[in-house]
Amino acid sequence: MSYLPEFIAPQRFTDPATALAQARLIYDASIAHLRQAMQAFVAGDELPGRVRACYPFVRVQTDTVARLGADKTARLSYGFVAGAGRFETTLTRPDLYASYYLAQFTLLLENHQVALEVGTSNQPIPVHFSFADNEHIEGNMSPARHQLMRDVFDLPDLAAMDDGIANGTYTPHRGEAQPLSLFTANRVDYSLQRLRHYTGTLPEHFQNFVLFTNYQFYIDEFIALGHAAIADTASEYIAFVEPGNVVTTNLAASSIGVAELGSDPNLMRRRSTIGTPPPRLPQMPAYHLKRGDGSGITMVNIGVGPANAKTITDHIAVLRPHAWIMLGHCAGLRTTQQLGDYVLAHGYVREDHVLDEELPLWVPIPALAEIQVALESAVSEVTQLKGADLKSIMRTGTVASTDNRNWELLPDNGPQRRFSQSRAIALDMESATIAANGFRFRVPYGTLLCVSDKPLHGEIKLPGMANHFYRERVDQHLRIGIYALELLRAQGVEQLHSRKLRSFVEVAFQ
Repeated sequence: MSYLPEFIAPQRFTDPATALAQARLIYDASIAHLRQAMQAFVAGDELPGRVRACYPFVRVQTDTVARLGADKTARLSYGFVAGAGRFETTLTRPDLYASYYLAQFTLLLENHQVALEVGTSNQPIPVHFSFADNEHIEGNMSPARHQLMRDVFDLPDLAAMDDGIANGTYTPHRGEAQPLSLFTANRVDYSLQRLRHYTGTLPEHFQNFVLFTNYQFYIDEFIALGHAAIADTASEYIAFVEPGNVVTTNLAASSIGVAELGSDPNLMRRRSTIGTPPPRLPQMPAYHLKRGDGSGITMVNIGVGPANAKTITDHIAVLRPHAWIMLGHCAGLRTTQQLGDYVLAHGYVREDHVLDEELPLWVPIPALAEIQVALESAVSEVTQLKGADLKSIMRTGTVASTDNRNWELLPDNGPQRRFSQSRAIALDMESATIAANGFRFRVPYGTLLCVSDKPLHGEIKLPGMANHFYRERVDQHLRIGIYALELLRAQGVEQLHSRKLRSFVEVAFQ
């Protein structure tokens, strides 16, 4: 016998805010039920049956392929279903995804002018996904009691959270609804848990524009820039978050408001810091320069290698960011390049081998015009170079990414031959992975690298040379990346999420 919360029957809604409120009601009731049962179980109580609570779902059904929305929504690449039929998805964390869900619900209602149905799904919420942040009540159980959890609660089921929808390989069974979203609720919850583990910060702090880097030097500069922005009372950024959820708040820019602070200039400059730094940094630490609307900048040090690049983008993708850009170092492959030159990737050679199963190598990874223009404009603005002078320090071309850090030592020169045939001008270990996962998950992507060595031409990294390079270029490179994201933010989300990232038959949610 199952021990369930009170059933909340499906209802139809024509107002997006009311539909979202109903989803939150169902979700909150399910989570409360699981937490209460888990607390009783840890205390040693006998429960009246197998504990189960399910995610809310949203469903839309239409009998026409026509879109009835206004011209503005008709130009979007998302917000509408692919044709006549029944479409649905499970939902999670309506507190975290409130603005995102509200936007998707609004577009569905505008484009199809049929009611949304919100109810309780039959997809169980794994009990691990019901725990509050930093809550580890299962740690108080004996090993024997812990073993019994499987008999009493639903645990994470990896078979129910694959990426078939995003990969374009999912086919609904006969009579089954077609998907509305790239990710089901349990897949989202799984990634939210992983983000805490890998980055040392809560998902709530992640911003809609993301920078990735493979060197700590960039993070050091980002920390300095972040604290400087928070110290500026005229800043548009309201807080800076570091691993351990250490939050430094700009009181003047935050919700406290200037009026409540009064006219004292010392109060206006005051910052508030909460949280405790971790004893050691997580595997891929994240830092967040936050804006009130979530359109600030997150930066993640992914370390070295394509495995990390795939792992972190697999999980950040569920947050549906508006763009992510790789800023890192690379090997220059041409004699005409100088150390410190920039490389703007317009194509990728994928020898990373971490996405071959999800995204076959025959799939091209195109450059996205909006990102390319923003990056080139940012380089020009920050360096104050234009035309031929700009081309003297920045080159556009193919970037090759490999999973073999010592590719140049292979005896048959096979990699060198392939890279030459591909017309590659730079080599790294992460950029193609990040771009490919952006393509796969419909997240706009771009790459701006900086040449730090030229192994084919005898210019390898030496300590003195590297230190000089880092001092000269890291600050400038990072400022270029930040400025590019600010340009993209100013353009608006609609232009970024282009049709180039959408397939023939696409889900409605952005």
